[in-house]
Amino acid sequence: MKTLVIGANGQIGRQFCALAAEAQLPIRAMVRNTGQTPWFSERGIETVIADLEGDFRQAAEGCDEILFTAGSGPTTGADKTLLIDLLGAIRSIDLADAMAMRRFIMVSALRAEDPMQAPEALRPYAAAKHAADRILRQSATPHLILKPGKLTDEPASGRITTRPATVSHITVSRGNVALALLVAAKQPLIGNTEVELLDGGDPVEHLFS
Repeated sequence: MKTLVIGANGQIGRQFCALAAEAQLPIRAMVRNTGQTPWFSERGIETVIADLEGDFRQAAEGCDEILFTAGSGPTTGADKTLLIDLLGAIRSIDLADAMAMRRFIMVSALRAEDPMQAPEALRPYAAAKHAADRILRQSATPHLILKPGKLTDEPASGRITTRPATVSHITVSRGNVALALLVAAKQPLIGNTEVELLDGGDPVEHLFS
């Protein structure tokens, strides 16, 4: 089962792709331009050049699922949040439906549950995630929605929790998110599931236990 990774050149995307390559999972990294391909080629990772703001159907040919971890980033405005985090996600979901894919994995956000409770500066992002998640739930493609908390650059510990009420923080390392995505990619039958994710004390391998 080959996975198209949309947002492969992002911080979580790169870590996931490296882990997937080490595990010999079949993936295809979608990147925006040729300048982004060497990092992936050096690791033996298949790449395809496509843009979420353009026609990217050809990027998904031959793939069985989509992993969406794209984001406009903190330095852009609400316009790019709409075009990438919302419309880009919706178009990706529509593509998965049209191609009758087996699954769509969405990297969402813990605060997407209630965007108005997010810090004011993050509300457009949380609202985009909220809307994209709702559309994904109603799509024809089986889905897995991963909802990480506030992202950090701490090294991956391999220890997480899916029960936010059991910890006194709302953070999770990008490395642990990538590890959780690897666990998901290894279990193609997991679908129509939503998981909250924070750093914690449980082995990430038990994510779906």
